[in-house]
Amino acid sequence: MRQELMSLPKGLADDVSRNLVMVARLIDEDPEGAYGYSRVALRLASRVAAVREAAGFAAYANQKYSEALAEFRAARRMTGNVDLWPVMADCERGLGRPEKALDMAGAPEVQKLDKAGQVEMRLVAAGARRDMDQLDAAIVTLQSPELASNSVQPWTARLRYAYADALLAAGREGEAREWFAKAVESDKDGSTDASDRLAELDGVEFVDALVEDGNEAEVVVDDVDVDVDVDVEDQNLDSDSDSDSDSDRVIDDGIDDEGVDEDDDDSAPEVVVSDAATDEVVEIVEIVEVDDRPQTGDKAKGDQTD
Repeated sequence: MRQELMSLPKGLADDVSRNLVMVARLIDEDPEGAYGYSRVALRLASRVAAVREAAGFAAYANQKYSEALAEFRAARRMTGNVDLWPVMADCERGLGRPEKALDMAGAPEVQKLDKAGQVEMRLVAAGARRDMDQLDAAIVTLQSPELASNSVQPWTARLRYAYADALLAAGREGEAREWFAKAVESDKDGSTDASDRLAELDGVEFVDALVEDGNEAEVVVDDVDVDVDVDVEDQNLDSDSDSDSDSDRVIDDGIDDEGVDEDDDDSAPEVVVSDAATDEVVEIVEIVEVDDRPQTGDKAKGDQTD
């Protein structure tokens, strides 16, 4: 990439490189932002292969598969490199053309890919089979020396995850659980949600702490409502007392101090309770707030790792 940018005037090269850096920095966390920077770089240097490739990945991350495919094809024409072949095939899947993706999986270009590229192509092909409702074929496609190897490579977790997911879709739950567990073992950087899928198969349920706390807040509101009702009833029952009218007068005065109309005695307790509940929920939210990847072949329909 540096050599390609050196072909540009220095000031232009600096501008383009800054935009490319932002694309790389944002593409996982903020795909839309990365796409915007890629468009700027593309306007500045559309004849640079690295710029076309970056624009392709930014479009791919935003599921703009037609645009991404066009950029990848342009980059490949400029360099003659086959490294983009798997992601180009995945764009075909994203465009609803799984048959075309399978044709690309059987093309001579695949033999020119390195091991990582061949694994990516296998994932794309299996995904295309699933797009066509060919689950058994997808499972067979993923069965490979790379899957059976005990060696952990960058692609191992995603390959095992895709195999487990295909098994589960085919109703082979026991085997699926085994392979989800193997995916967890090899997933050191959290590139998959294998641990969540495994827990789901084991019947483990995760409860949203904020929702749970919110329910507790509702319980508190109910309790206060009950207490207020009891107090009012007790006061009403004390009708024989000569101070009955005085008690009513004290209650009315208290409500007036809160800024509530004297005619709305019945709603006064609800106003006080709502404020307390709101404060509690705000406190819960504050506590939760304090406590508080694009890989080739992971975006199309979200199931390259499925």
